[in-house]
Amino acid sequence: MEGTAARARVYVVGVALGALYCVHALPAVTAPWWAVALLAALYAGGERFSGTFYPVLLAGAFLLPPPAAALVALPGALLSPVAQRPRAIRRIWRAAQLAVAVWTASRVHWALGGRDAVVTPDFPYVLVPAGAAVIAFCLVLTVLDGGILALAERVPVRLAWRGLFVRSLAPIAVHGLAGLMMAVLWRSPYGPVAALLVLLPMCVSWWAFAQYHREQAAHQATIRALVQAVDIKDEYTRGHSERVGQASMMIARELGMNAGRIEVLRFAGILHDVGKLGVPTRLLRKDGPLTPEERRVIELHPEYGHEMVRGISFLGEARAAVLHHHERLDGSGYPYGLVGSQIPESARVVAVADAFDAMTSTRSYRRARPVATALEELERCAGSQFDPRMVTALVRALARHGWHPAVTADEERPPRPRRPVSSRPGAHR
Repeated sequence: MEGTAARARVYVVGVALGALYCVHALPAVTAPWWAVALLAALYAGGERFSGTFYPVLLAGAFLLPPPAAALVALPGALLSPVAQRPRAIRRIWRAAQLAVAVWTASRVHWALGGRDAVVTPDFPYVLVPAGAAVIAFCLVLTVLDGGILALAERVPVRLAWRGLFVRSLAPIAVHGLAGLMMAVLWRSPYGPVAALLVLLPMCVSWWAFAQYHREQAAHQATIRALVQAVDIKDEYTRGHSERVGQASMMIARELGMNAGRIEVLRFAGILHDVGKLGVPTRLLRKDGPLTPEERRVIELHPEYGHEMVRGISFLGEARAAVLHHHERLDGSGYPYGLVGSQIPESARVVAVADAFDAMTSTRSYRRARPVATALEELERCAGSQFDPRMVTALVRALARHGWHPAVTADEERPPRPRRPVSSRPGAHR
């Protein structure tokens, strides 16, 4: 929402006015205000330390009249930390959106007799108004989110709402079930203290989930730093690593690998040339042909790369791909001259992806080859240099999805003369 457009600000103001309408009847509402204050404090604490605390909001929708339920969301949303600017309008937007969603959910729940079902409790009928309230809550969030995406983030209108409701419904339904358990226990002889115990396992799961995401972010930062270092050192192949990761992922998907292996092979493609950090920069940027001794130095980069990533446990079999992606099926590759199935599968995937991107990327010393020409060359070398399964998988993946690589920095700067190289696939630095 940075540099929010005027029409987006008008939209936010409109939603904020809707939120004010939702709470305007508060003076006439009879509600247990201590319960409103307690739920608002719980939500504010959860918002500050664990992210959005939907179970508390939905428990409020099940327990309180609509205006009081809408009030539960306001303090936490208005005081929550916001990383991006403009912070004030983001807080107002979030508070207004949640207030409208909770008010709507409470209205639906009460209209279907949910208040009496919670007090009794009347199981399984209690699930009907609660389920309808959760759907209404999710639907309001989806409609409002799509609007802000279209106006503030300038997402095309035809795409702004696509898939939002379906992606949101399952997690919000789980939160709704927890909120319903809170409401039933709250109204039971055990009272609010028992209701609060429902939050403990959810807090533990949220903490574990947050830890997992922090770990994933650290992994991504590690890989990004290594790739940026390679791009800076060998400026003529900038963007090559990401494209090889993309092609490796396409091959892995076509082969039917599971999501975990697909991600590992993406890492393998991205990091395959990290060993170039150990090669003298003058060789990587040398104008003119390399001497045999200089080529032997450059051919050490798979071993250098393997040493660099050997201690990074989350890379798994990607480490083998870094070491062996220049091996050939006929045994004429390097660094160890492995033959056929001796070459790890991950390395055979990356070898095809690497050669494909080398041929289809523009370099200072030649224009990019058409995709069809590059695929013909890969098929010609299948069985001697490349694994035919991997070549076939790439051909099928490209026929299904096409090839849409990112524009690289070396395509944006004017070319300068550089040494000629062999036209053999994979004969690139």
